[in-house]
Amino acid sequence: MQASPIPAVSVEKVAEADFPTRFGHFRIYGFRSAPSNGAASEPREEAVVLKMGDVASEPPPLVRIHSQCLTGDVFHSLRCDCRQQLELALEMVAAEGRGLIIYENQEGRGIGLLNKLRAYELQDSGADTVEANVQLGFEPDLRSYTMPAQVLRYFGVTQVRLLSNNPDKIAALERGGVHVAERVPAIVETHEANEHYMQTKREKLGHLFD
Repeated sequence: MQASPIPAVSVEKVAEADFPTRFGHFRIYGFRSAPSNGAASEPREEAVVLKMGDVASEPPPLVRIHSQCLTGDVFHSLRCDCRQQLELALEMVAAEGRGLIIYENQEGRGIGLLNKLRAYELQDSGADTVEANVQLGFEPDLRSYTMPAQVLRYFGVTQVRLLSNNPDKIAALERGGVHVAERVPAIVETHEANEHYMQTKREKLGHLFD
């Protein structure tokens, strides 16, 4: 059954710059969602995009939608696989010479950094990541992925090879009018510290591990 369309989220580019990294040479972009109906006071989503090469041409470019993870991406936490997946994406895009990494400000599956640390406390007492979010009064995953589809359309991208294990990202892009021509598995090494985390993603959130 085809996914029902979701309301479009307009985006505006606020910055663009040259961005050399140890993985390769990118352009970096800053985007934020445009206020709807002129409501300037409403919360606005933000995302950073790394772009390499010509992404509007065929074949479909490799794309990674990555949610911010301060603990993993910056502090190298082994409680999750976020940093490993981000580095995998950077390496794969650089190897192909073209692609996009969309880095969304959705810490802790959308609950925010400090609530994520509160969830860590509950996990230390035996809760898994889903149970901890629910105990704090949140949904297991608050992310919507409505913004990436509009970012892709800004770059003229209508179909992608999506580097992801999360079926929600596939469904969100399809609803936003971007065809996922291929899902590329994002398989990284599992550590003793994140085995339970990975099991929860597979069994409770439906993530796909080939």
